[in-house]
Amino acid sequence: MSDPICPLCLRPIPPAAKQSLHHLVPKLKGGKGGPVVRLHQICHNEIHSTFTEAELARAYNTPEALRAHPRMAAFLAWVAKRPPTFHSRSSGGRRKR
Repeated sequence: MSDPICPLCLRPIPPAAKQSLHHLVPKLKGGKGGPVVRLHQICHNEIHSTFTEAELARAYNTPEALRAHPRMAAFLAWVAKRPPTFHSRSSGGRRKR
């Protein structure tokens, strides 16, 4: 069986990679029980350091919308050059509250 593919960076997610589930609509904004996607932890961290919960619920509730955002696109181009098990801390603090 092949490894799942991260819907953001489109790299495989091997069992050794840090990974998590992302609610496409945040639980606090009505997404409890809604669709989730498996992501690399670094991709998930970047989402939450870029967007507020309201932005995620309103405009960035699909992998396609997330990939289209300029900052996410730049991050995804950068992380695509890393091995699938690569992880580092997000710089954070860049999103507006």
